[in-house]
Formats: sequence, structure tokens, C-alpha cells
Amino acid sequence: METKRSNFIYLLLTLLLSLSACHYPHPDLADESLTKNMRDSLKYLYEHHYTCNTNLLVQADSVDLEAWPVKKRYARLYKGERVVVAEFAIYPTDSVDSVWVKLAHSEQVQGWIHEHDLIRDFVPDDSISEAIYLFSDTHLSYFIIVFALCVVVWLVRAFRRKELQSVFFNDIDSVYPLLLCLLVSTSATIYESIQIFVPETWQHYYYNPTLSPLKVPFILALFLTCLWMVAVVLLAVIDVVFRQLSIASALSYLLGLASACIVCYFFFIETTRFYVGYAFLTAFILFFIYRVGRSFTRPRYRCGRCGGILRQKGICPHCGAVNE
Repeated sequence: METKRSNFIYLLLTLLLSLSACHYPHPDLADESLTKNMRDSLKYLYEHHYTCNTNLLVQADSVDLEAWPVKKRYARLYKGERVVVAEFAIYPTDSVDSVWVKLAHSEQVQGWIHEHDLIRDFVPDDSISEAIYLFSDTHLSYFIIVFALCVVVWLVRAFRRKELQSVFFNDIDSVYPLLLCLLVSTSATIYESIQIFVPETWQHYYYNPTLSPLKVPFILALFLTCLWMVAVVLLAVIDVVFRQLSIASALSYLLGLASACIVCYFFFIETTRFYVGYAFLTAFILFFIYRVGRSFTRPRYRCGRCGGILRQKGICPHCGAVNE
């Protein structure tokens, strides 16, 4: 009985630690060295993920700022203009949104806006945040999916006619392309998991982005590490593809690989929403381990003239020499 109780306590502690590792730490507002303005700024940063002096960029075609205290007077901003958060105000009786934010474009152009309108029409003035906003655009996602599927269909027809190589069928003699697809799939699964379980962590990261996996909660560190590994493995893929294939075949292969990565990304985004993505990712990992194990037992040949890797004896695809 005592052992079961101890195991339950250990399990509970592990769960609490894992959940705490998914959130940003709460600022120490009890520090006596902080001024009232600093305390308020840190509080807003933790609760709203942005604070005073945060720089924002207009993404909507136009935005109207209400010029208080003069009623029915507005300052208009246009797409691409930059503003800074100047002040917060809370109105509990406001039925639309109790949080109002004052934005300043210049000394003459200033005004107030509801927070939910700010989140919808503005993006943090940071290249990482702008990239997140761009790739979160639903219309762009649909376009990318349709483009990837069209490329996949075209390449399948080309493979049947010319027996070209692709990442999942008739692959090159390397595990890097499959590893790239696995890393993209893992990144998509982690990203969607953040959106499902700790969306406020992603919201905070959106307004305070970084490429360093050392300054963020554990789950974000995993996501950023996967992205860095994608970049490194992509360079290895490009190198090995051009070593094993001709230029024309290499370009076709890389185009098919890019389409496969796009399809994997959106497939795992959608399936993770229904929690079956974790099962698919586990199966993908097992399939990758199987392919790696088989690659160590597969016989390898090298061309007697150029030294290129051959899948089987015969005509070398690099130099055209006959190997028997």
C-alpha cells in the first residue's frame, strides 16, 4: 500500500513539473526595488503577453484609434505603420472588451483601441513574429497545401514514366531525407500540442520571440530545437542529394521532398487536433528506426571510375560507367 502511494506521489510530482515546464515563470512582483510603473508593466507582460513600449505593426488595411476624451474623434492608421503601446486602461462595465490600450504613432497621432481589436489587427514589430503571423494565415495555408498536392501528383506521374527517385518510394541511399520529414512532422505535432494545451505560452512567445531554445519553457525549447535540427538536416540533404544524383534528378527529388514535408506538416497539424497524431508520429518513428536498421544491412557499391555510391551493380548514374 505504501509503495502504491509513493508511486502516485512521484507520478503527481512528475506531472506538475512537466506542466510547469510549459509556462513562463511568474514575475516577482514583491521585489521592493520595483517601482509601481515597473510592477504594473511586469503584470501586464505576464497577463497580456505585451506591455508598455511594445512595438507593433499594423496588419489590417486601416485601423481607427479613438481619441479620448473627445468622443467620436478618431485617428486612422494604415497597413505597415508602426505604433508603440503607451498605456492601459480597464473598464469592467464595458460590454465589448474591458481592456483598452493606448497606441502612439507620433505625438499628433495617438488613440485608444480594444485589446481584442489590437490582437486581430496588429502584429509585433519583429521579423520572427511577422513570420509566425504569415504562416498562421489560413488562406496561405490552403494555398501551400494545394500547391504541394499538385506537385506530388505531377511528380508521381513523372516517377512512373522515368522511374525517378523520391523520399518514400525508390529513395536515395541516405536516411537524411526521411529524417527531415520526421523532424518536420515532430515540429508540427509539438506546435499543435502547444496550441491545444498551453496556448497562452505560444501567445507570450509570439509577442516575445527568440530563436534560442535556452530562454523559453521546455516545450518551446523542444519546438525550437526541432526547427534548428530541420535547418541542419536540410543542408545535409542538399549535399547528399547532389552527390548521388544528376542536377536535373536532384532538383526533381528536392521538389518532391519539399512537397512531402509540406504534406507531413499539415497532416500532423490536423491529426494532432484529434489526438491521433501522436499515434501516427509513433508509427513514423518506428518506421524511421526500421529504415535506419535496414540501411546498415543493405549492400553498398561504389563506381570503379568516379567512386559514386550505387544501389546496385550496373550503369553508374553519375558518370555512365558500367560496373559488373
